Amino acid sequence: MKQVRVEDAVGMVLCHDITRISPGEFKGRAFRKGQRIEAEDIPLLKDLGKEHLFVFELKEGWLHEDDAARRIAMAAAGQGLALSDPVEGRVNLSASWPGVLKVDAAALLRINSIEQIVFSTLHTNQQVGAGRMVAGTRIIPLVTDEARIAQVETICRQSSPLVSVRPFRRLDVGIVTTGSEVYSGRIEDRFGPVLKTKFAELGSSVLGQILVADDIGKTVAAIHAFLDKGAGLVAVTGGMSVDPDDLTPAAIRSAGGEVVVYGAPTFPGAMFMLAYINGIPVVGLPGCVMYYRASVFDLVVPRILAGETLSRDDIVAMGHGGLCSGCEDCRYPICSFGKTV
Repeated sequence: MKQVRVEDAVGMVLCHDITRISPGEFKGRAFRKGQRIEAEDIPLLKDLGKEHLFVFELKEGWLHEDDAARRIAMAAAGQGLALSDPVEGRVNLSASWPGVLKVDAAALLRINSIEQIVFSTLHTNQQVGAGRMVAGTRIIPLVTDEARIAQVETICRQSSPLVSVRPFRRLDVGIVTTGSEVYSGRIEDRFGPVLKTKFAELGSSVLGQILVADDIGKTVAAIHAFLDKGAGLVAVTGGMSVDPDDLTPAAIRSAGGEVVVYGAPTFPGAMFMLAYINGIPVVGLPGCVMYYRASVFDLVVPRILAGETLSRDDIVAMGHGGLCSGCEDCRYPICSFGKTV
């Protein structure tokens, strides 16, 4: 720490807060400890009666907190992220577009294990909207050894990237609704309106909806009709339980589906199926998707729309966090449902 003339303090870092008092108008901090003095600050400092300041001597090889946070954020940020300017040593990362947040949790742990470094994120694999803050970073002291930041940058290069937001692709979706009671008109279809709304919110559109009776052959034909039209995803609704007349899983297999999983460790949504037919995802959706604001649909489909090809391990991992609390006022995705480590 050293004392310098105000005019000589440009580019230096304050060791203390400076208060401004305007009787009847304002009393508070005008300059904060750790703030870097800029040329435009000199007149105000003079107005506050400051002729000298106590500043840190920033030695070669050391970084101010703002510069350190900026370098960490730039190294960590992948696609789909916007960086804020440093505020009191912190830089925030926000989503540039709607999509799925991806975080390399193992690399994040390594970074936070470095003394003096703080990097905090939302949980990986969750749906985020444009503008939502997804991460923030800073160092603990006002200044730090540049070598420490270089260590963080090395980890970020190895992770490629540490944090990113994968954008939703616009897919044409085919909906096949099974059930003789719906096909005959005895029961009104409720799946179609729900799915059309959900897919629209995710930026995709519905090619159409085909109603079929509980018949494997007709269900297979409906699935292939959408595939022939160029559907990028087919959602088959109903008939997903273990009742003898619930034939949807068998129909998806008969249509050529390579089944990734039948049964997911999520409530609601345990009777879920994911398969691929020539690389096109086909999802078998249980009835809970109609009734719950958030279900297995909201954990799986956004990731598919973000371009992921999901494996059985991906679905199995949803067991940790896969229990919906059934809150009276659903706030998904701002909740714990589907949030894994």
